[in-house]
This record gives sequence, structure tokens and C-alpha cells, in this order.
Amino acid sequence: MGRRHFALALPSALLVSGCAAPYRGSGRPGDPIVLTLLSHYASGELKQALQGPVDEWNATHDRVKVRTKAVEFTDLLTTFMVRQAAGQGADIIHPYCLWNGQLVRAGVLRPAPSGHAVEIGRGYGRAAVDAASVGGRVYGYPTEVQTYALYYNKRLLRAAGLGSPPRTWRELEEAAYRTARRDRYGNTLVQGFGLSTYDDSTTVGQTLALLGAAGGSFVSADGRSTAIDSPAGRAVFELEHRLVVRGASTPGINVYKAFQSGQAAMVISAGWWTASLRAEMGRDYREVGVAPVPVPRAGDRPGTLSTGFMLGVNTASEHPREAWEFLRWLNAEKVGVRTARQGAVATRMSSLQVSVGSLTGRADDMGTLLGAGGDPNLRPFREALAYAVPEPNVPGAQQAKSLLRQNIEALWTGQRSVDEALRAVRRQVDQEVSRSW
Repeated sequence: MGRRHFALALPSALLVSGCAAPYRGSGRPGDPIVLTLLSHYASGELKQALQGPVDEWNATHDRVKVRTKAVEFTDLLTTFMVRQAAGQGADIIHPYCLWNGQLVRAGVLRPAPSGHAVEIGRGYGRAAVDAASVGGRVYGYPTEVQTYALYYNKRLLRAAGLGSPPRTWRELEEAAYRTARRDRYGNTLVQGFGLSTYDDSTTVGQTLALLGAAGGSFVSADGRSTAIDSPAGRAVFELEHRLVVRGASTPGINVYKAFQSGQAAMVISAGWWTASLRAEMGRDYREVGVAPVPVPRAGDRPGTLSTGFMLGVNTASEHPREAWEFLRWLNAEKVGVRTARQGAVATRMSSLQVSVGSLTGRADDMGTLLGAGGDPNLRPFREALAYAVPEPNVPGAQQAKSLLRQNIEALWTGQRSVDEALRAVRRQVDQEVSRSW
């Protein structure tokens, strides 16, 4: 997440902001309550986008003020845990939903009051609600939601005689083999399908997106064991293994740079990347297309992965009622926005996310803000909100994800066979998630 460089996707007028600076208060009787909000929106467009509605709140509310604090994403989980242990936890926190089980188990997150839980369940898609829940209880308002889809280079597919993106795994393999190119020394010139060991988003994210398209899951429904050692999981590992062995994928390449420079024909990644590609590729962006993640066989139901963040209230907050009220105002209250349709309304958080090239789990807001005249490459990500499967957020989820990544990379680099990789994932992840409960 820390490597992202967002470009504004909509006019800044979508975000209503006040001109008043946050009121800090002196702590004397009669002073306003000051809530602290800790997030990873530490710089650039993200920091500015969040500060806009916070300034608006502070300019229009006398009794409760909000002060933002931020750290880099790589330090966020550690900061939550360390500050909590030191009795310095923020009133409102903005965790990656993968961590929710760990934060609930550590006593950091407060369950949403019933009225807020109903509002969240009614206003957001199923994947977003599930990601913000642990053990069937809702713990916060979903904010950023990312779904995964297939990016493809139209020019490279055309050059290979392919008029449309692949819809099935057989078509995906055929397209990958036909678009892959190497020089006479065996060096990769073009990856047909971009597998990459660059980071979690590429290594694990695209694998779990393919797993979702196959109807599989990483962790069992009760959260106590891995479910990837299954026919669906085996099929995904075998597909990726074939692509590497037959030369269509070269995992050591930075796929983000390779795709934008025309050195990768297809990549599975999240929707945030559209804004970066649009900004970095210039006119060449017109050759970028996005399609749903291919499914194993024609007629299979679509599937993919979703990831996300949420805003919740700390158990240590002395003002939980006020904190939840601010979150309702930010995430549920509808306000007027400037779009082609007169009288259009959306939540402040949805406007914030769209302004930085992201999505929320509110399908109605996404339809309003993106409209018919926006980037067509965002449509597959928006449509995937209806069927995407969220990352598991059991207490050991972060470590389980790291273990999965290690074994995927061992498979791609020839250190383990498909059977060995699946057995290792099952053994290591089962031990982790069972221990964490």
C-alpha cells in the first residue's frame, strides 16, 4: 500500500471542506471534546483528502472536534498495538481489515453499536461488511475497498491476433503463451501473464483473486484452518506453475514497471492501479483495458478478491458515542456532489475515496460518483463489489498471508512442487491460525 501514488480521478469540488483549522482545546472544563483519528493517510493526496471533511466537521461542530494523526502504512499495525499497550491509543483508528481479528483479540476495537451496525449492514456490499466484521459482529465503517480484475495491454493482444481479453483459464493461458516474448539468449522481453514476487499485492493478491474465481477460499469458514489445499487451490497453483515453466511468466520482474512499459501483456491487480497507470502512461493509457478475472470454465460464476480498510472506535476511547457520531457523519450521511446528474448525493467518505482513484463498498455511491462518463476501466472493479470475496481477517491472518506468500514464491522459483507447496501452506497456516485463537 505504501508504494501507491494516486492521481486525482475527480474534481476536488467533490470533497467539501471547511476553512477552519482543527480546534485542539486546552483540557479545561467547558472546552470541546477532542477526538484523535489515527490512519496511514500520512502524505500527498490521501492526507489532503481526509483533512478536507475533518476541517468541515471542525468548522461546523462546537462540542466535538477531531484531530488527525498519521503514520506510514508499514508502521500502522505496530503503532496500534504499541500505543494501546502504553495507554495512548487514538479514539478512532483506521486499520487494514486483514488485521481486524488480531485487533479484536487484543482488545483494541470496540463493536459497533446496534444502530451503526444496522446502518453498515444496510449501506455496504456483503464483502465490505464481512471485512469489517469479526465473529459475526460489525466493528466499523468500511472506507477504501479494492477489488481485483485483469489488466491487459490491447496492443500486445492485437499483435498476437487476439481481439478480446480472456474469459476462461484456457483462454488466459493461450493469450499468455502467444504474447510472451524472449530474446535469443532466453531473456524475457514480454511476460504474457505478469506473475511477480514484488509484494503481497502481486504475489498473494492475484493468487487469491484466481482462487476466488475458482470458487475456493484461503481459510476455512470457522477460521481455524487453511482451505487452499483443495481442488480449487490445486488448480490455481498448477496454472501458475505452468505459466512459469512454459516461459509465459517471469516472477523476478517488477510487474508494475513491466506492464506500463509494455513488457507484460496481462496482470491481475486491484483497482487503485488505474489512477497510477493513467498518470504515468499518458497517451499510452488508451491501450490499457480491464476485464473480470477469468474463470476456470465458460459459464462459471465470477469471483475475485477484495481488500479494504475501515474506521472503528478504540475500546480505550473515553468518548465512544461522539466518535461513532463523527463516523456516521463521515461515512453514512449523504451530501450533494457535483456530477453530470443534478441533485446527486453521496457520502463524504465515498467522495474522498473516488477523488484519489479508489472505491468504497457503497455501490450506490460508486454509481453516482463514477457515472457513465468516467474511466471505463473502473467498471469491472465496481461490478466486482457484488461478488468479490474479502481477505480472511482471523487473528493470525497477517502471518498466514506472509506464509502463503513464501510458499507461492517457492513454487514459482522451482524450490517446491505444487504438492509440496500445498502441503507446506496447510501445515504452516494451520499451525498459525489455530495458535492465534
